[in-house]
Amino acid sequence: MATVESLIINYGYFALYGILALGIIGLPVPDEVLMTFVGYLTSTHVMNYGLALLISVCGSITGMFVSYTIGSKIGQPFLLKYGKWVKLTPKRIHKVETWFNRYGMWTINIAYFIPGFRHITSYIAGTSGMNRMKYMAFATTGAVIWCFTFLLIGKLVGVHF
Repeated sequence: MATVESLIINYGYFALYGILALGIIGLPVPDEVLMTFVGYLTSTHVMNYGLALLISVCGSITGMFVSYTIGSKIGQPFLLKYGKWVKLTPKRIHKVETWFNRYGMWTINIAYFIPGFRHITSYIAGTSGMNRMKYMAFATTGAVIWCFTFLLIGKLVGVHF
């Protein structure tokens, strides 16, 4: 986390965007801690809350879009070829896709608040063939709510300490 803090302090909004995008794609980044820290920085006026919210939403959406695209381009063939190594048979893959096509829209929003799960929902959405525009609408809504929540927590903690 010290490296992430250093990047945010030194490179500000550019680092925030990049770290969030890469974190959503799969880089092991403590996103919640990052967002809370950035929220704290807004309480000390090191960063602007509105701009931090905008940049963090854009970073999250970028990561979600890239992950969705990877899932839609190579997900199905990759899972069929290598899924057997993690017990993902074609039947199980079909079950997941069916479930995701039914509940995926809400899963995308809720998954933002479950570390690790938010990262795979994008790939699953792409692999299952979810409509890109529908996916992006729900991913954007989830990103706004998630970013707003954690920035606000950090800001409120910063104001009181």
